Amino acid sequence: MTRERTGSSHDGQRKRPTNRTGRAEDDEDDEEETPSEETKKGEGEESRMAEKFLRARTILVSEPISSDLAKRIYQGLILLESEDAEKMITVVINSPGGEADTGFGIYDMMRFVGPPIRTVVAGLCASAAVMVFLAAEKDQRFSLPNSRFLLHQPSSANFGQASDLEIASREILKLRDRYNEIVAGETGKTLQQVTEDTDRDFWMSAQDADEYGLVSKVVTHRKEMG
Repeated sequence: MTRERTGSSHDGQRKRPTNRTGRAEDDEDDEEETPSEETKKGEGEESRMAEKFLRARTILVSEPISSDLAKRIYQGLILLESEDAEKMITVVINSPGGEADTGFGIYDMMRFVGPPIRTVVAGLCASAAVMVFLAAEKDQRFSLPNSRFLLHQPSSANFGQASDLEIASREILKLRDRYNEIVAGETGKTLQQVTEDTDRDFWMSAQDADEYGLVSKVVTHRKEMG
């Protein structure tokens, strides 16, 4: 009786290494390269879209307020100012808020550059994003009809020694007071009323924000902004 041979006629060829799943590692490497290429393609498309927005003199704030966002906004504002210091810049906002100091920084920079600026809320304008919205002059703050606004005092999750927590608490109170002062000054409300309103989450519809003095006009079409 002859013994059955194991293997095949291709035994002389070098076998490709396999991983634990039994799949060739080269195949896995090929698959790992695909997401990277897709990511690069997506980043390229996003960059091209951002360039198109700038050509339209429009800056999109559609993420939490952060230092990375501020960097892009500062770059856009300075670039658009260098191109035309007299032509309007439109800032479209849909943001849940974020870093308070960054919100104040964006507010200052939007008022620092030369071109006139109008802000338009399309969705949510909360917390630090309200500072971005209020950077436009009072007659240039618009909202689409189904947008919402949220005013509230800044919060923190600091941990450390009692003395450090005390310092952090004082700084939070300073941020709160400055936030309330800006809102009061831009809406015509008294500081006391704004302080009371922002003591807890204070939600407003677009129409409520119009009555409160945050919004200059609720619009449905671009042509209504003039």
